[in-house]
Amino acid sequence: MIILFDGVCNLCSAWVLFVIRRDPKGRFKFAALQSAVATDMLRPHDISAEAMRSIVLIDGSRCLTKSDAVLEIARGLSTPWPLFGSLRLIPRFVRDAAYDFVARHRYHWFGKRGSCMVPTAELRSRFLDG
Repeated sequence: MIILFDGVCNLCSAWVLFVIRRDPKGRFKFAALQSAVATDMLRPHDISAEAMRSIVLIDGSRCLTKSDAVLEIARGLSTPWPLFGSLRLIPRFVRDAAYDFVARHRYHWFGKRGSCMVPTAELRSRFLDG
């Protein structure tokens, strides 16, 4: 499974590190939405990387965004995080409205990097774009 994330967003970069620490089997790989890899991966789904303000999960032929992506990622993490999958009982329009609110304010609240996150040498194999 591949997680595409906003590489200049501090919140998104923190989320990636959160996932890495709770993914002992290394199931998830990562790429910044700003990368050519992300553009290529989103093309078959008719999604523009430039238009995305979302975490995107590519799982085979499935492409999940916003709250669906976050909840599916949580299901793949170590305990207790899979329990958050039960939030799917909340209608998607409600979950996505909350997601969009945070996405709109994330740079103001958490800041923005001048360039995409650069993984350490130890984590580089988990990143598809660098």
